[in-house]
Amino acid sequence: MGHELLLMPAVAVFPWDSEGRLLMVRESQTGLWQTIGGSIEPDESPQAAAVREAGEEAGVELALEGIRGVAGGRQFRLEYPNGDVVSYVSIMFDARVLSGTARPDGEETSEVAWFAPQQLEDVELTPFTVELLGAAGTLRPGAR
Repeated sequence: MGHELLLMPAVAVFPWDSEGRLLMVRESQTGLWQTIGGSIEPDESPQAAAVREAGEEAGVELALEGIRGVAGGRQFRLEYPNGDVVSYVSIMFDARVLSGTARPDGEETSEVAWFAPQQLEDVELTPFTVELLGAAGTLRPGAR
């Protein structure tokens, strides 16, 4: 398809602990924090993609607790270094960790951490993540 704009379904996962903190991952290439998530693979359900991404990126098994929202639009368009352009529509899931100790995978993610919502205003986030957290109501409008 070359570098033509692609519309891609994706998931973003919001694992919360009992203290109301959100589990996030540090992206290896940029060093910035982001939500757990990624593209939905062909013939994969959004729920399965959310659980898979959490296992891959943070080493945890999740229980999904519902859809927080769906986000899309111009602000969710990304251009990759190779010239590919993707417009993501992300299904955002609230979740809790069932098992596993959160850890980075060492490839896509270099660190994991739990953040209280008010801490997110001071964390170095990817621009995409800022938009996701805003759409999810987790980051106050104009906080960044």
